[in-house]
Amino acid sequence: MVKRKKIAQPKDTRLQEYELVYTLNPDMTDEALETRVNGMSEFITSREGVIGAVDKWGKKRLAYPIKHFQDGNYILTKFKMSPGHCKELEASLRISEDIVRHLLIRVNS
Repeated sequence: MVKRKKIAQPKDTRLQEYELVYTLNPDMTDEALETRVNGMSEFITSREGVIGAVDKWGKKRLAYPIKHFQDGNYILTKFKMSPGHCKELEASLRISEDIVRHLLIRVNS
């Protein structure tokens, strides 16, 4: 059996534009909501990302129940980040108990 050496892949340092829409637990207090939004922004900036805009859409009714919630606090975040860090961001979003649903898309330039 031949062992192959792993070749180090060069990191992609180009910044891509992304939009992240996520729905937070509707039972969160305003302070907890603000803390969670700031935490998401810090997560992005700590990985060499640049925040473009954060829009809080407020509490809205969901089209169908998700995790037994009828409502959710919607947040839109526009940012630039290296594509290599998106998997880490997605994993963080998936394991968070406060985030009911999320959608991360790359904006074509």
